[in-house]
Amino acid sequence: MKRERGHFSGSVAVIGGHDHVHALRRLREEYPDIKWQAVTLPPGSTPRLFLHEDKSMPEGSFRIQNEMNENTPTKVDIIGGPFSGIIYAVEELISQGGSDKARMALPSETLEDTPGLTYRTFWTWDHSTNWELSQIGQQEIGVFNPYGKPPGGFLRDYKRCVDFCSKNRIAAIVIYGFLRDSHGGVEAAKELCSYAKERGVRILPGIAIGSYGGVYWEGDNQYNLATWLKKNPEAAATLEKGVGFQICDLAFPLNFPRSDYTLSACPSAPETMAWMEEGVSWLCETFEVGGINIEAGDYGVCGCSRCVARRANESEAARRRDVHGDYWSHTDMADNFPRLFNAARKARPDAWIYSEIQWDNLLDPVSLEAQRRLPVGGIYQHTTNRTYWKRISAELTKSYVEELPMQPNVLRCQFACQWNGDERTERYALNAPVFAEMAQLSYRTGMTGLTIWGEPSPWYATVELSYLAFARFSWDPSLQYEEFMSRDVAPLFGGMEAAEKFVTTANEIDANQRLPLERLEALQRECLAHRTSGEVGRRWLSLEEIISRRIYMGE
Repeated sequence: MKRERGHFSGSVAVIGGHDHVHALRRLREEYPDIKWQAVTLPPGSTPRLFLHEDKSMPEGSFRIQNEMNENTPTKVDIIGGPFSGIIYAVEELISQGGSDKARMALPSETLEDTPGLTYRTFWTWDHSTNWELSQIGQQEIGVFNPYGKPPGGFLRDYKRCVDFCSKNRIAAIVIYGFLRDSHGGVEAAKELCSYAKERGVRILPGIAIGSYGGVYWEGDNQYNLATWLKKNPEAAATLEKGVGFQICDLAFPLNFPRSDYTLSACPSAPETMAWMEEGVSWLCETFEVGGINIEAGDYGVCGCSRCVARRANESEAARRRDVHGDYWSHTDMADNFPRLFNAARKARPDAWIYSEIQWDNLLDPVSLEAQRRLPVGGIYQHTTNRTYWKRISAELTKSYVEELPMQPNVLRCQFACQWNGDERTERYALNAPVFAEMAQLSYRTGMTGLTIWGEPSPWYATVELSYLAFARFSWDPSLQYEEFMSRDVAPLFGGMEAAEKFVTTANEIDANQRLPLERLEALQRECLAHRTSGEVGRRWLSLEEIISRRIYMGE
């Protein structure tokens, strides 16, 4: 017999609230008419909510169980895995608690949940992450961009992103450009890390070995690459070819003018790696980072005599980097990543340390010997463009993943973002189906995570639905798309019929870069007919804006 649901109302004693301040904050925000009291010892007759962290549980997993006395709750236990489990449990409790601000419904049975994919990550550049839409200086694409927003824009953008991730069980955010003098430097970065950790979200600064500005992307700091090379010019790299790279799915090559942004240091110079190792230690000791995303640098390879000799044992395919359009070396990563990995883990033993295995070679590994020298415990990230994804989705198997020389492995989606699209970026397209498919394939083949780009604001409903699909399917890869539509999408539009109409319209726009004016105007009228007030109206308005812009441009 199913037990009746109980309710919290009146006054509730929260044991553990002093340690889990954001969990308590969320309860107070959503149920302000209940008096949530953070206490150390439980009072006798007041209903009690216990918040416990259990480090033996998988990260992010949780259990909610309650004790009842004649349908009145006497005790509710929230037990969460490290870093984020308690936050996720409280969000689940809120989602089931109903809309009465003075009376919170409790689950009638014990609830348990655990992530299907452990590593669920947004990838971003600071300059093109636009979550606070009211500020100037927004950019849509780029790598070596100056920061054009007001100094406080960095925190305004990323705090909104953190809030979304916390509520939707997205575990981490990679940030390239994490440290810049122009958006607050050390103090702003400290504030963001503290804010994110409190909300169960890992901040992962993106760095590269001897490139991408070092540990401190831009500014007068000893761990900024340009600053350091001015004092140590003998450590500069001699690049084999011009600075830049070619993404095979991008319609044009991307070349970069030489500047402080595009400097590189020779990875064979002992002083380079000593400096990088010291910088990584400083980064992990100074900031409450949740990890680091480390790559070998993808815009040039040092061709000095020392580097050529050190890479002499690379396979022919790896040496002939121009065959794949590569601008990196797997040997550089294998030789140097372990040092940085150990430095980071020494300072933060629970840190997630991503290693980039680079582009479009998961099924065509170019340097297995180098990969076998990578340390156990790193998170090995395989980047795929859209054309290569078609191969992965058709050919990748669990047995293949199990036999890879490094473990664990995750996919990184290098499409459905700023870098892709024929004439228009895909970053505002409805990418939900492909994110769902990628999460399900990752789980099915034994990959342990998925990384997607998280730069544009979910104010755009197409982006919002794409992010929600990523969040839901990476957490529960067994989810069916029809269930996602009915459970998660339909309520956002006031019903399934409207939700399906939105999806159909968005798909038509994405699939047809050249629609007749008459058709665009008809789609615009349909959006207008559905546009009500509130959040439902905002979602239709965001789609109508895209259509209206194309009409205005005569497309």
